[in-house]
Amino acid sequence: MGDYAAQKEKLKSLFDKAMEKDGTESSANSTIPMPRIAKVKNKQPAAVQITAEQIIREAKDKQEQSFEQPRQKIASAEELADYQLEKRAEFENGIRKARFSSGIWIRYAQFEESQFEFERARSVWERALEVHSRNQAIWIRYAEMEMKHRNLNRARNVLDRSVGLLPRVDTLWYKYTFMEEMLGNIGGCRQVFDRWMQWEPEEQAWLTYANFELRYKEFDLARKVYQNYVSVHPSVQSWLKYAEFEQRHGTTDTTREVFEAAVEQLEEHTRDEELFLAFAKFETSVKEYERARAIFKFSLDHIPRGQATKLYKAFVAFEKQHGDKDGVEEVIVAKRRFEYEEKVRDDPLDYDVWFDYLRLEESEGDISRAREVYERAVSNVPPSTEKRGWRRYIYLWIKYALFEEIDAQNVDRAREVLSVALERIPHKHFTFSKIWIMAAQLEVRAKQLSQARKIMGKSIGVCPKEKTFKEYIELELQLGNVDRVRIIYSKYLEWNPENCAAWARFAEFELALGEVERCRSIYELGVQQPALDLPEVLWKAYIDFEISQGEIERTRLLFERLLDRTSHVKVYLTFAKFEAEHGSTQTTRDIFSRADAHYKGNPDGREERALLLEAWLEFEKSTDGGEVVKLSKMQPQRIKKKRPIIGDDGLETGWEEYVDYVFPDEGGGLANLKLLEAARAWKRQKTSSE
Repeated sequence: MGDYAAQKEKLKSLFDKAMEKDGTESSANSTIPMPRIAKVKNKQPAAVQITAEQIIREAKDKQEQSFEQPRQKIASAEELADYQLEKRAEFENGIRKARFSSGIWIRYAQFEESQFEFERARSVWERALEVHSRNQAIWIRYAEMEMKHRNLNRARNVLDRSVGLLPRVDTLWYKYTFMEEMLGNIGGCRQVFDRWMQWEPEEQAWLTYANFELRYKEFDLARKVYQNYVSVHPSVQSWLKYAEFEQRHGTTDTTREVFEAAVEQLEEHTRDEELFLAFAKFETSVKEYERARAIFKFSLDHIPRGQATKLYKAFVAFEKQHGDKDGVEEVIVAKRRFEYEEKVRDDPLDYDVWFDYLRLEESEGDISRAREVYERAVSNVPPSTEKRGWRRYIYLWIKYALFEEIDAQNVDRAREVLSVALERIPHKHFTFSKIWIMAAQLEVRAKQLSQARKIMGKSIGVCPKEKTFKEYIELELQLGNVDRVRIIYSKYLEWNPENCAAWARFAEFELALGEVERCRSIYELGVQQPALDLPEVLWKAYIDFEISQGEIERTRLLFERLLDRTSHVKVYLTFAKFEAEHGSTQTTRDIFSRADAHYKGNPDGREERALLLEAWLEFEKSTDGGEVVKLSKMQPQRIKKKRPIIGDDGLETGWEEYVDYVFPDEGGGLANLKLLEAARAWKRQKTSSE
């Protein structure tokens, strides 16, 4: 004992020192020491493996046997009384300890029942109900005890009390009705069902009541049950069960009335395809094919596409079996129409879907239906004020107007459509000239010329566009109204004086009328504008006009005026060509010489000078050839060079090749040319030696 006490004290002191050391380190380092993990040295699998099944079996084999209470044999009444007294005392003690446990009450009552002490058992049940008045298991066991021992009135009394206290517990009602029916008390059972139905129970309770009436061939009473059933539970399934009852036990008319009442009374969002499928199937079974077809069409118009897959398949199968080719096509059209409706409901601004939908309706030839779809389509105005978002939308109006004019043959309605379209367009931000032009052309086709002029004039006044001016001019030209054309051209050029093509067309119009001086004046006004978009076009047209009129001196003066404004090489070449055709050789050489002097020595005009000298040489070859040798010596040498490519950031990004021209009459160029010739000669010599 002394050794044991000494070892205990030694271990305790070591433990205290270790704890003090750990506390000091933890306070200093603020860290908690972690236990060391033992390393597994041998990771090889064992020679004998043990499975989980073996472990469970061994545990089961080594499990101790549960204790079984020995059976007690009672040999006399005194022993029985003692046994009963002991059990009752045990149950009473259990009730005092766990009064709210329903299990001990049930066992107590069942014990008294097993001893045929029914009064005691009833007393126990009643005491239990005082504590657990809403426990359905106790009520059911109580009633079952009375029924088991044929105490029918007592059982009826218990069930009546239970359903009065717990009317929402269907199990008690089922037990009550079952007992009355098994006893043959049909009237009493019906009374119980009626009391039950007043509480509007679940659907299965109603169906049980209806089946009860059907078992005794009371079809009228069963019909009343179904009527009350669908009024309390107005669902598709309840109506289908009612219709199924009428199909089996009623007539065709009563069944049809049930289906019609279901369609009328059910709200639209609660209908599904099962109801209409059953209705159509019923009409098909009684060979009412037109009624069935009407049901299919009605249902497809009132059920969303995603919920009508089976309905479409059934309709197609019905038409293939009982319809003709037109009927099948109508089904396909209805399906496509339904798909489009779903798409435009999801995205009303998807104008491509509207176009497909309108194309479908137009192909069907129903004017009123197509017009309705058009109205729905154009009512979806784009929310943005950008022209890009309005392009597809405007084509809806154009298509609508063409439909009214061509297909519907209603010019007044087409005029109204275009008028509304022009009102919808925000002209302060942008406009669409094609709408104005279509409206004017419609009035022209309707022989309302004054109205067409008003539309075009309003277009020019509100939002002028080049296309509108062109179409207005073309319209007046077709009508032969020259004065109006001149006025429109004047407005056109006032609005856009930089448009060279407009100046040229105006001048050509006057020339076509024989008004040469007007044409020349227009050209003069045009070339005097401070800014032009394509001045070369207008000058060329002016020069060609003077040449066509034979005005050589005027043409020569125009070239001189043009050279004062620009020194482009093409102007010199065209001037030289003109002099070659209408002047003398010397004047042509003078033009070439002036051009060469202009470009000579200009590093930015090397390519232009090369082009000029080449044209000059060709001219000399076509004449007496007096200066061919001189010009041949003046021809430049084409060489390839490299230059750096400078990026946007100012840094070199690489190198590129370009063609440069070296002219013999330029000093620096001649030295470079001799050096280049020497290099080429050295290269040829080296190649021949190898």
